[in-house]
Amino acid sequence: MPDDDAGHRLAFIRDTIARTARIAGRDADAIELIAVSKTFGADAIAPLIAAGQRSFGENRVAEAQEKWPALLAATPGLRLHLVGQLQSNKAAEAVALFDVIHGVDRLSLVTALGKAMAAAGTWRDCFLQVNIGAEPQKGGCAIADTESLLTAARTAGLPVIGLMCVPPAGIEAAPFFALLRKLGRRLALPQLSMGMSADYETAVLLGATQVRVGSALFGAR
Repeated sequence: MPDDDAGHRLAFIRDTIARTARIAGRDADAIELIAVSKTFGADAIAPLIAAGQRSFGENRVAEAQEKWPALLAATPGLRLHLVGQLQSNKAAEAVALFDVIHGVDRLSLVTALGKAMAAAGTWRDCFLQVNIGAEPQKGGCAIADTESLLTAARTAGLPVIGLMCVPPAGIEAAPFFALLRKLGRRLALPQLSMGMSADYETAVLLGATQVRVGSALFGAR
């Protein structure tokens, strides 16, 4: 049986997404809720799976390798997203475990992922991560470099389906989400991975197709 608290949190967030989508004139079914389970063990993840959640996100390959193989084997149909920074030397391991890779942000990683996918014969959907606030401490390619990175990724054979961003903390996220949407439209990339626990409603209003929610589902880390 699903844990009541987990089930209630999941239902609340799903209802909020559905209500916000209606306000925006969008189909809620087109928005994928990714439960970001980084730092949480299988005992915290299992109740959400039991409550019907099927998409999960992790930040680190090594952490995911420890806890997800057994969970994936027990429940077919789960989708695992890598939402954190990826080192190029971990590309093959990421391709083997994850269904979707969100943090593609530099040419060396594009090259590594292209080789890893070709070697495995497995092609994983990818998002280009954009440093939407031009913050030097954050990953992501510069806005001005996004088109050239997209060209390189497609040349390497990566299935790029959209753009991802993490807006600056402590200020209103809406302008950054709107900027990512504008960039996605210009590059004909309709999927947008944006919005976390504090701002996923704003992200849905502004076109997010994936929202990455952690603490609102799992509690404080």
